[in-house]
Amino acid sequence: MTSDGQAGGRFDVLALAASLPESAATLLADHYITDRPSGSARVFRTYRPVPAHSHRGCDEYLYVLSGRGTFWMGDASRAAPFAPGQLLVFDRDTVHAMPELHEHPVVFLAIDTPRRAPDDVTFVNPADGDAASFMARNAAP
Repeated sequence: MTSDGQAGGRFDVLALAASLPESAATLLADHYITDRPSGSARVFRTYRPVPAHSHRGCDEYLYVLSGRGTFWMGDASRAAPFAPGQLLVFDRDTVHAMPELHEHPVVFLAIDTPRRAPDDVTFVNPADGDAASFMARNAAP
């Protein structure tokens, strides 16, 4: 089911991205496009550098819609720039981070398989945050 209860649909991903708030108290804000047990699709915006963390329950596919920064997965020494049009792919339990944000807004289309539960985030350093400080949910426009 999609987030609006339909079995399928057509979605204006760029309009959903534009609907995300200009700022947030959390590191990220997102909007679920689809939310099925087998997988979820989301648009999310990143407001500040994101510390090293992982997700226990899903593999992630992150398509860069806008913004620039650096991203690493698995090994911090392999941090590399990201830019619009790139796809970042990694398996569940892979530690990853966005240590630098250079050009805003930083927005991704995320496909999570299976569905990523909203509280599925484990920071390498627990002092860096928890699920409540990680992500804010955004209502549909």
